[in-house]
Amino acid sequence: MFARALRFKCVLRSIRKKRSPAFHRETSGDPLKELPLSKVYQLLEPGPVVLLTTANKGRANVMTMSWHMMVDFEPPLVACVVSSGDYSFTALQATGECVIAIPALPLAEKVVGIGNCSGRKVDKFATFGLTPKPAEKVEPPLIEECFANLECSVTDRRLVEKYNLFILEVLKAWIDPSQKHPKTIHHHGFGRFVIDGRIIRLKSKMR
Repeated sequence: MFARALRFKCVLRSIRKKRSPAFHRETSGDPLKELPLSKVYQLLEPGPVVLLTTANKGRANVMTMSWHMMVDFEPPLVACVVSSGDYSFTALQATGECVIAIPALPLAEKVVGIGNCSGRKVDKFATFGLTPKPAEKVEPPLIEECFANLECSVTDRRLVEKYNLFILEVLKAWIDPSQKHPKTIHHHGFGRFVIDGRIIRLKSKMR
């Protein structure tokens, strides 16, 4: 028993000698720090910032939106949160139609400006120099300056009352081939944005 313990001590001493300084630094660093729950969304929100167009009673509007996610492949279904206090919420509730327009980096300042004012008081298309184009399947317009536009209809409202969450079905998708390699912008909270980075390719195959 004593001999076994002695051998174990020798092995342990050998491991300690071989352990790299890098490993030692990693394991002896500061403990994890608690993150305020109010900042959790900054970790999970970095999908591309998009523009949401609506049309109600003959008037088109556009808002900035970053709370969205894909929920199905084909037909494509998108979940998005539109605050009940937003002017666009009333239009989306009434008509069940919208366009998700995806802007690239050159539109970043306009995207922020659109998000900082209300369509109740401002004609955002005119104010920010955006060009509305007729959509094919919905009333809200496409935005010519965006590199992609998705015509959508509301397909599920069950979580609207509780979470302001709409499920949208993409009916028609458009892409601008003249915008080569567009860089999207991603919101990290409180005026901080990240630009879409370089592409890396890794083997990915179900087994």
